[in-house]
Formats: sequence, structure tokens, C-alpha cells
Amino acid sequence: MKLIIINIFDKIKGYKMKYIHLLVLLLGLVLLVSCTEETTNQPDENAKKPLASCEGCHTDYAHLQKVYTPDTELPAGGCGGEAPHYEPYDRVFMGGPGFEEFKKSSHYKIGCTNCHNGVDGTDDKKKAHSGDFIRHPSVVSAKKCGSCHKEITDVFPTSIHNGFGQMRKVAIRSGFNGYEDFEKLPENHKEGYKKNCATCHANCGECHIIRPTTGGGGLANGHNFVKTPDMIKTCTVCHSSRGGHAFLGVGTGTKPDVHQTKGMVCTTCHSGAEMHGDGTKPNQRYEYSKMPKCEGCHSNIEKKNTYHSMHYNDFNCQVCHSQKYNNCGSCHVHGLGVRIPSYMDFKIALNPLPDIKKGWKFTTIRRTLAAPDNFVEYGVPSYANFDALPTYNFTTPHNLLRWTERTQVAQGQMCYANCHIRKEGDKLINAQWYLFEKDLLDWEKSATKKITVDNSLPSSWLK
Repeated sequence: MKLIIINIFDKIKGYKMKYIHLLVLLLGLVLLVSCTEETTNQPDENAKKPLASCEGCHTDYAHLQKVYTPDTELPAGGCGGEAPHYEPYDRVFMGGPGFEEFKKSSHYKIGCTNCHNGVDGTDDKKKAHSGDFIRHPSVVSAKKCGSCHKEITDVFPTSIHNGFGQMRKVAIRSGFNGYEDFEKLPENHKEGYKKNCATCHANCGECHIIRPTTGGGGLANGHNFVKTPDMIKTCTVCHSSRGGHAFLGVGTGTKPDVHQTKGMVCTTCHSGAEMHGDGTKPNQRYEYSKMPKCEGCHSNIEKKNTYHSMHYNDFNCQVCHSQKYNNCGSCHVHGLGVRIPSYMDFKIALNPLPDIKKGWKFTTIRRTLAAPDNFVEYGVPSYANFDALPTYNFTTPHNLLRWTERTQVAQGQMCYANCHIRKEGDKLINAQWYLFEKDLLDWEKSATKKITVDNSLPSSWLK
């Protein structure tokens, strides 16, 4: 029995040595097939794409530097000054954490040419950008974004970001009736407007993908889509000298808006629904139905205190609660720029928008860029009907405080000590807050004297 067992083990031992190499080979084949199938079914998303592809080119910084085309015209600036300059290859480079996030998104799966058209699978720049290539797909948002975001693209043509208010004023001063007549302007006049005044008017991409044009343009975050725009990187890039300047307390002698100090940002009040439009074209932004109102948060505000009860229907909240704010004026488009440089001021005048802001007799106003020869550099010596609109606009500065130079008075003084005009001898006290005809330049008087307070102040103030 013992000999039989030994013989069996000897045979097994021999077979083991004979077939061990065959077993190893079979195991290797199994592993190879398994890995091959896994690689085929689950491609490595992190693998670098070949240069002969949209993604391969735009993620290869050195290659972009080799093939870029230098700018022939620098991006136009805005009211905040000249746009910062980014090299063309920096503006189109897809890289960094933003691009890695983009690759995980549903937008990435759509594919480059499904949005931008052009030709994929080539390293020839001219061919890649040939045919119906489109640099900014959201300029035709209904076609390119509408299949997923129809509820937005259907109404976006009426968004206030399309600049209807500015176009309306240019048309009216040119002798027409409103924004619907803007296209009737001579081509040279429209060219001047579009190259200079329209630089801040945004499409989808300028809020959600790229830097705004006035911020230098180009991909801001590796082509990643940002649902809620960043206040500093996006909103205040365009809304700089007036909105952001005030809200952040940049101006000398001013403080940040009380809402900003409580952690609020632009989108706290200004919702996406407001930005995208409501399907109706407003003549100007204060006519827009989705504008936020103070009463949205401050309920029953008219009965909060004696001052509110007394003046709630007389003027807008900013008359009491704004600080001084940025003004400038008389823009010489594409020439010398503004001829009334930026300055801090605060002015109250007769309500320039009595049909829209009904009931208010006095409101805060801000000097505009309007001047008779705005477009002289584009062959328009003077507006045909410049005096149709005042050179000061109704304004709602975003620099609110509870206690301002008008609401805070010295111990023992009456509440109106710092706001009502009164005579002390031959001197008018508090007159600096109000717009008088004497404050206007000669070429402004005909257009603007109708909103000055000269003949509209209570007679008791002037005795």
C-alpha cells in the first residue's frame, strides 16, 4: 500500500513539472483578454487626446502658441476702463481643475463640433475652423442651447442684458421713437454703438463659460460651465464703475453696502429668471417686471417708522439711504473717451420716470454718458434730437446704509436737518444734494432743466 501511494505522488510530481509552464501561459492569456476587454469597453478618460482633434489641440499649450493668430484689434473696454489683455492662446487653452470638472459634465459629452461646428479630427487649424464654425455658440442660443434649455432661450431675446434701454435712447436722440427703430440708424452709427456701447451686453457664454469681453474675454475656467456666475469674476467686471464700485465701497469716503457686509451677493436679489428675461421687451430696465424690490425682504416697510410713513410715497429709498456714488459723462465714442471724468456725487431731482416709477416726486439721479457729438468719430456730427432726453438718469445706487449723511443728525437737531433745504441768511443749506439748473453745462440745459428742482421745492424751505 505504501509503495502504491509513493508511486502516485511521484507521477503527480512529474506531471506538475511538465505542465507548470502551460498553466502559467493559460493564466497570462486570460489576464490579457480580460484587460483588453476592459480597456475597449471603458476608455481612459484621462488619456491625452491626439493633436489632430479639437481637444488635443486646445489642451496642448505649446502647440497653441505655435499656431495662434495675433490680435488685430484689442478687446474693447467698458466703463471700468480698458479690458485686460490675454494672449489669444491663453484665451482658448483648456486646462487646469476647471477642465477636469468640465470633462465630468454633461456638456462635455455633447462634443466640440456639436456646439462650435467646424471639423474635428485634424491638426490643420484652418480646416478645423472652416465652414460654419462658430466661436461663441450662445450667440445663436435658441439653436445651440435650446434643446436642453428651451425655457431660457425662448425668453432670452427680451433680456435686459441685450441693451434695449441704451438702443432706445440712441434711437430717440437720433429722431426715432424707440429701440424698435434702432436698425433704422445709418450703418456707421450702428457700427459705433456695437463696437463701443454694446461691449457689456452678454450672451449665455459671457456669464457661464468665458470671461466677459470687458474682462479680456477667453475661457475663464477651462471651459467648465458655471451655473451661478461669480460676483467678482463676472458681475462686477461689467457692472464695475457703478454697481460694483458702490456695492463694495470702493469710492473714497464710502463704505460697502450694508447688504454686502451681511454676505449677500448680486444673485441674492437678482435671480436667474430676472437675468434671462420674461418674454416681453422692456423699453428700459426699470420697466422690467422681474426687477427686485426692497419690499421683497423688507415687508411693511412704509410703517416701520415715522420717516417711512411720511415719505414712502414721495421718493425712492436711495434718497435717504444711499452714499455718494460714481458719475461721469459726455462720452466721445472711440475718440477721447469721457470728457467729464469719474467723480463722486449724490443728486436728487424731479423723477425722470414718472410713468414707470409712479408717485415719486423726487428721486436719485446719475449723470449719463450722453453728449450731442457722442458718435462724431463715426460720421455723426450731432444727434438730430439730443434734447429729447435728460443727461441724468433715474438711478438706484447699490451702496445703501441705514445711517447716511442725510439720516444721521447731531444730538438735538430735527430729523430733516441734513436733507431739507433751508435759508440761513443768504446761504442755502443742503442745496448740494439737489440738481439745480446752475449745475448743468450749457449744452445740457435744454435737455435736462425739466428735471431740475429750481421751481419745485416746497416754498417753506426757501423762506
